[in-house]
Amino acid sequence: MGNEKSRAAAWGLRLGIAALVVLALGIIGNRYEIVSFKIALPTLAIAALIGLIAIVVSLVGLIVTLGGKRAGVATAIAGIVLGLVAATPVGTSFFKGRSVPRIHDITTDLSNPPEFAAIVVLRRPDANPLDRKLPADLAELQAKVYPDLAPLVVQEQAGKVFDTARDVAHDMGWEIVAATPETGLIEATATTSLLHFKDDIAIRIVEKDGGSVVDVRSVSRVGVSDLGTNAARIRAYLAALKTKLGLAAS
Repeated sequence: MGNEKSRAAAWGLRLGIAALVVLALGIIGNRYEIVSFKIALPTLAIAALIGLIAIVVSLVGLIVTLGGKRAGVATAIAGIVLGLVAATPVGTSFFKGRSVPRIHDITTDLSNPPEFAAIVVLRRPDANPLDRKLPADLAELQAKVYPDLAPLVVQEQAGKVFDTARDVAHDMGWEIVAATPETGLIEATATTSLLHFKDDIAIRIVEKDGGSVVDVRSVSRVGVSDLGTNAARIRAYLAALKTKLGLAAS
């Protein structure tokens, strides 16, 4: 093997490092609200593009080095790894997004979803609207993709269910914004760990026929598609609530 290091391998590593730097800037900018979501998201896409280029260039360098013409196998492999790391967040989101509709407001009650009150003033003017008017077929899209989401009927007194529902929301790591027993409404905010995206949740408990009906709504503040996050959150919450109430899992 030659002693001269492959230029392709060296450039692949440089591009991989650059991709990680851009990725970090996008994550930090959004996480600490240094830049808006509309700037942070394209930054992540640029990082993914640079990462893909780094992978291609590093692969060329790896082929050259394995052919014995140049040194730099480790450098080429490092460039590939860094490129993959930088491209993974956007790549994963892309494939997730293809399997779900471009919606971000999910509820267990399509005809009368829980309304937000205290949380409204916490949402920025550029946040997604809460009127469920877009897309026009929002209810139909949700029903088609998430047919399992439905109100939870509990044969327990509403006050007990309310207290348990609030405790479960706290256990989920959500920030409880408001909890009003008089109206049976609990409002909370969930924050993602990496990018600190915020989704708002409304939990409504009403008395019915001696028991209670629990409805949950989860809405992303930004983004057209939630990549299925809100539906998954509602499922997890209702499963935890059933367990806390001592109900058999369905």
